[in-house]
Amino acid sequence: MNSRSVRPLDRYDVVLVGAGVMSATLATLLHELDPELRLLVVERLEAPALESSAAGNNAGTGHAANCELNYTPPLADGTVSTVKPLAINASFESSLEFWSTLCERGCLDPSWFIHRVPHISFVWGEGDVAYLRQRYEQMKELPAFAAMEWSRDESELASWIPLVMAGRDPQMAVAATRIERGTDVDFGALSRSLFVPLQASGALDLVFGTSVSDLKRCAEGWELQLRGPSGRRVVTTPFVFLGAGGGALPLLQRSRIPEAAAYAGFPVSGQWLVCNDPDLSEHHFAKVYGKAKVGAPPMSVPHLDSRWIDGRRSLLFGPYAGFSSKFLKKGSLLDLPRSVRSSNLLPMLQVGVNNIPLVRYLVNQLRQSDEDRMEALKAFLPTARADDWTLSVAGQRVQIIKRTPAGGRLQLGTEVVAAADGSLAALLGASPGASTSVTIMLEILQRCFPDRLASQAWQQRLKALLPSYGQDLNADGELLQRSRDRSDALLGLQIAR
Repeated sequence: MNSRSVRPLDRYDVVLVGAGVMSATLATLLHELDPELRLLVVERLEAPALESSAAGNNAGTGHAANCELNYTPPLADGTVSTVKPLAINASFESSLEFWSTLCERGCLDPSWFIHRVPHISFVWGEGDVAYLRQRYEQMKELPAFAAMEWSRDESELASWIPLVMAGRDPQMAVAATRIERGTDVDFGALSRSLFVPLQASGALDLVFGTSVSDLKRCAEGWELQLRGPSGRRVVTTPFVFLGAGGGALPLLQRSRIPEAAAYAGFPVSGQWLVCNDPDLSEHHFAKVYGKAKVGAPPMSVPHLDSRWIDGRRSLLFGPYAGFSSKFLKKGSLLDLPRSVRSSNLLPMLQVGVNNIPLVRYLVNQLRQSDEDRMEALKAFLPTARADDWTLSVAGQRVQIIKRTPAGGRLQLGTEVVAAADGSLAALLGASPGASTSVTIMLEILQRCFPDRLASQAWQQRLKALLPSYGQDLNADGELLQRSRDRSDALLGLQIAR
């Protein structure tokens, strides 16, 4: 290696790998808690938020468990589980509180990244109608979901979702629930907006076109070898955050921390049908989630969404899954084979054997023709015409495979993996991911900065950022309403009456 291509050793208080919404959120939190911290964000692409956080690479749903039926699986006694919806809803409220505070301080403009749009669950067939009714009866009793509406009335449903009801067989049993206070979020725009004040303050260095070729323990904590446009560079830091989406697992493995040995990853690619006909888009104002087919994995839940991407309103339907061995949309086909270790090979094989429905689902998705995809769309939109829709490739998701005493287990959520000494943390997994970014980053603070988090200064600053911090929104309906009223006012989410 030419010594002249190596820049002098740099030291940062925190190095964050990946310039998506997770790193942007953690960097913002750390700066608000300690403005003296020197932060570095390393991004291998040419701009922030071009992978999982990019608007076209995710559903853009502000996941609050309003309409996502996979969060409320049916139980053996005929009821549904509401544990996960309550947790997800509270987490999303924390994200809204955080963004609201930043808007109040003039650091964010809500019109750039968030729009109110109703969240609707729509089903057909007597069995699924009965399931949705049971879900509604349970959830309406919870303060978080008290505003949920139910309907089987065709005229009312036509007012909620006119395109979905147009041309539908009147003999078909249909039902829907609606929560008007739903959101569409452009996480790419949010990420970029969060970085701006950090850079302006001088607290953050953000480098593009730069990859982490290696990281290892050193006296300072961690030494990272960076490779970028200006050559190679070495930086040291006492704390590393791996928020690189699908790229986090290979870096976590490279760190050689014992905690990394328990994990493997299974990549799943996504596709959407996109309608940019403004006339159709204007006649649909909702995120409409259906129910996955019997035996299909939760990631297969279909939905028809109003979206705002780069300020333009459009209509998306999907997702359609596929398979690629890449861990990132702009990754390498060798990502999956390179991630295989002696410690995770058996769990990966066990997951394949124990999740036959997932394997069958992916195989069937890969075999789909354009006609098959249109057939799935017409179940939601009976009058859909193929000429109005184009197929778009979304992002890559790496589903977590975790080694447990019971064997390999497929984890469908989001998981923080941290070194025992708190010097490194990685974020693995997918949905609800970005929607719960603040709660996830608070977990990282708890696990990696416990002493500073417990200090009076950090506690006071956190409560200023998050008025409900340390309180249970699900246990206090009045507190929940105050939090929502504040967020709605600051983010422009009020419902006109």
